[in-house]
Amino acid sequence: MSKTFVTGLFKTRAAAEAAVDAVIKRGYTRDDISVLMSDSTKNKEFAVQTRSHAADGLGVGGAIGGTVGAVLAAIAAVGTAIAIPGLGLVVAGPIAAALAGAGAGGATGGLIGMLIGTGIPEHRAKVYETGVRGGGILLGIETKTSEEVDKLETLLEDIGAEYVRAE
Repeated sequence: MSKTFVTGLFKTRAAAEAAVDAVIKRGYTRDDISVLMSDSTKNKEFAVQTRSHAADGLGVGGAIGGTVGAVLAAIAAVGTAIAIPGLGLVVAGPIAAALAGAGAGGATGGLIGMLIGTGIPEHRAKVYETGVRGGGILLGIETKTSEEVDKLETLLEDIGAEYVRAE
């Protein structure tokens, strides 16, 4: 079965963090989750946290109980994300791996071209680009089974994602 990618755009860090937390509670890992945001959003929302030791103290309690925000901050941290020069974007997760595999040429089409390259239709890529440029955070989850697609779409919508779709 080919994997399906469920995407949704969040207007706030809090909503994106709640979504990541809920997806992880469904058995996914941060390796299944892609995050895309502008450099300015990353710098504004994560600058303090990525330079602190906030995640260090989570230990076993965090692994068992899940700490909202810790995973999103870890995904957005400099070491696990790639910055795309000229586009002002930070990308992490499976999308980042795909882009790294495509080389620098994969990003020359801008954000819209990059999203289309991951299988997102052009009209939706344009909507996502506008949202990301406006400070939103785009999440994408690679589903484990076809049965998970509807469940993840509902989960993202319930937490407040806009433009939720499966590709």
